[in-house]
Order: sequence, then C-alpha cells, then structure tokens
Amino acid sequence: MMRDILVTGATGFLGSNLAGALARQGYNVRILRRPTSDLRALVGIDVEHRLGDVRDRESLRSAMQGCDTVFHVAALVSYWGKQRPELYDINIGGTANIVDTCLDLGIEKLVHTSSVAAVGFAGDRIPADEITAFNWEDYDIGYRVSKHRAELEVQRGVKLGLPAVIVNPSVIIGERDIHFNGGQIVRDVYKKRIFYAIDGGMSVVYVGDVVQGHIAAAASGRVGERYILSGENLAHSQIVASTAEVVGGWKPLAKLPLWAAKGLAAGSEIIADISNTKPWLARELIAGITRTCWFSHEKASRELGYTVTPFRTAVQRTFEWYKQHSMI
Repeated sequence: MMRDILVTGATGFLGSNLAGALARQGYNVRILRRPTSDLRALVGIDVEHRLGDVRDRESLRSAMQGCDTVFHVAALVSYWGKQRPELYDINIGGTANIVDTCLDLGIEKLVHTSSVAAVGFAGDRIPADEITAFNWEDYDIGYRVSKHRAELEVQRGVKLGLPAVIVNPSVIIGERDIHFNGGQIVRDVYKKRIFYAIDGGMSVVYVGDVVQGHIAAAASGRVGERYILSGENLAHSQIVASTAEVVGGWKPLAKLPLWAAKGLAAGSEIIADISNTKPWLARELIAGITRTCWFSHEKASRELGYTVTPFRTAVQRTFEWYKQHSMI
C-alpha cells in the first residue's frame, strides 16, 4: 500500500506537479534534488527535501530509505548533440542506479517516467501503442535512444523481481513549466514567433492528466507493463491554429519547408555553441519531425481509468498560469 514516497525530478515540470498532487492527497512525499536545483516550480508545495543525484547511488540509497514507492521522473530532456554524453549518463545510467537501489532496498513499487519518444512509429496518422517496437535507430536522436535504453534498464529490474511499471507521456503542457518545455509552443505562438506550420503531427497532453496517470499506475498498473499517457492527436498546423485562437497569436500563414527548418536548427545550434546555452531549435529535434507521430492511450484508459483534457483547455490553463506568474 502506497504511503511513503520518493519522487525524483520533482524540481522539474512534471515532477513538481506530481509531488504536489501526492502531498495534497495525504501521502508522505520526499523528493531527491541537487543542491543547485532551481526550486521555483516547487513554490507552494510542502515536501521533504533530500539532497543527491541519480548518478550517485549512495544519495539514492539514503533518499529511498523508509519509502515504499518511488516515482522516477528525473531525466534530462535535450535534443542538443553537445549534451549527449550527459543525456546518456543521467537518463540511462541514472535509471540503472534507480533500478539497482530499488532492488537492494525491496521497494514495493517503482513507476518509471519514460516518454512516447521511446515508442516506435506505426506509420503516418496511425496511432502507435505500447507494443509498437522502437524503430528510430536510423534517425540517431539521442533523447529517443536514451529513453529507450532507460526502459531496458527497468525491464532488466523486472526480470530480477522489481515491481516496476513504465508510463510514456507525450508532449506535456500545463502549469509549472518554468523552463518552457512543452510550454514553448504556447509562448512562441503568443509572441508571434511561430506563424507557420510544418508537415507532420504529434500528441499533446495536459500535465494534470499525466499526473493522475502516474498515481493510477502506482496503484493498479501491472508489473512490467508500459502505459501511454497521451492526449489529442493533432497535425502541427492544428496545434498552431488552436493555440493562436486561445492566446491571440497568428494562425499558420505558410508552410515551413523541411529544408528551412533544418537551416533554422543549424543556425540555432551555432549560436548555442558560441553562447553555451541550449539552442532554440536543434537538429535532432527536427529529425523525423515531419512524421505524424500519433499515439493511442486506450490501454491506460481501460486499465488505469485514464482520461484526457481537451487540447484547447490545456492551452488555456497553461497560458493563464504563465500570465499569473508574469512569465509571458
């Protein structure tokens, strides 16, 4: 029975929302964070803090002591080639450390936050599901590879007796996205930086739905299974147009050719390399972007009671939170 919980990655977008929801539901919530972590996403959330890093097994062991459930949300999200060594170290190596420590301490349930990035594509406009095999190798996208290999670490743990469940969110938007991950769509459309569309499409999901999917997975997810936590499946043009209607931006005025998107990404990375800051657009993010990568959440709906908030509602809530906090 879930009572004492450790959440990794709780200073991030999804992790802060998850930690807050668990605390409000009366659980004893402990988070693992680095001494230098940005704590803005945790404002108003009362949880116990433990200092450490998923790359440090001793700090993991100390943080997990006395816990029955672990939500492993921590990950580096980056499509910048320069960060690939760090990406692999955190996402793959860190997950291996989580798995081994959970096994050592006899943790009753591990919920591992993966991503639809670790799910293969089934074909344009054909929703992929949990059994769609990973088939992105030829695209050489570091983030996708890291999330796929992290799942293999979890499955290794399952074979050794670890009661673990994997959840695979799609692109997330919502409150507390202080680093503008999925929220970059909302900000850029609002600021009229995006007034074009590119071929392809994706699934965008509201953070509150993903949080409830995590909690349900801990309570009733089947060991060794993965559950896609996706939202509405939309073309990129629909995403831009609907967001513009909500926030007051411009609907797509033109279609951006793939060659132009690649050029923007290359230029953005040159600037990033000079300034040593993350690029606004990265070449690995562009790789495969014109595919229509849609996903089915039918399994999560059937087994976990998972529900989806409409895309426009999710955009509105995200936009209002940014305005309330003077971030947009």
